[in-house]
Amino acid sequence: MRSKIGLAFDRCKKENRPALLTYTVAGDSSKKKSLEILKSISKYVDILEIGFPHNAPTADGPQIQNSSYRALKNGLKLNDVFQIVRDYKRIKDSKPCILMGYYQMVYRYGEKKFLNKCKKVGVNGLIIVDLPFPDNKNFANLCKKNSITFVQLLSPTTSLKRAKKIVANSHEMIYYISMLSTTGGKLKVSPKKILTNYFKIKKIDNKKNAVIGFGITNKSINSFKKADGLVVGSALCKGISDSLKKRQNPVTKLNYMVKNLKSKIV
Repeated sequence: MRSKIGLAFDRCKKENRPALLTYTVAGDSSKKKSLEILKSISKYVDILEIGFPHNAPTADGPQIQNSSYRALKNGLKLNDVFQIVRDYKRIKDSKPCILMGYYQMVYRYGEKKFLNKCKKVGVNGLIIVDLPFPDNKNFANLCKKNSITFVQLLSPTTSLKRAKKIVANSHEMIYYISMLSTTGGKLKVSPKKILTNYFKIKKIDNKKNAVIGFGITNKSINSFKKADGLVVGSALCKGISDSLKKRQNPVTKLNYMVKNLKSKIV
């Protein structure tokens, strides 16, 4: 049976465009606003990535770190993240949700308890940034048993031999990190070079959906339209920061930003 994530990619391919994936941190700038943002951007997005905030987000740049710190300052706990997902999933035509975060929080919560909760509230996929292959094989199998897509990560330094193993063990979606940087860094590599590396991965198994993340912005997104999917995160977290500094509504700001991003790839 095809997963909701797989079906989302199928729809985008029929429309001859990449899937648009957005990343926001749960609880930024508040639990209420965070939920309102998800509901507001939902009509433009194909898959929602939702970060569970961590006090030491090592893979994240300053924009996502700021989002995490705001959420934690508001007292956000992992159960609050689950509640936000549950409430979002109650809306009509909700989109697939991928939770993204660090293994320490999963471990402390308990793997089986965490996955049971994910399944119960409607989480469709997981990205655990500090649980690489092959250390993630057992957890990825647990995800599969719970009908949750575990998303494997690849980077420009992943050897072809290792990439083949990762792709073979991946579920329906692979995340290609476009450059060696924390999230939100400016593109240090040309879009052409990124796509060349990306299609080397696609060549391994063209049936697997591969998305590009890191450095995707309103200015660069049009250059990557040939990919299966594109992830925009830091730009949106910065949008929340900017709106809060100007005492504006972040919901309105992100609705405008995501609508604009979508217009660039259709």
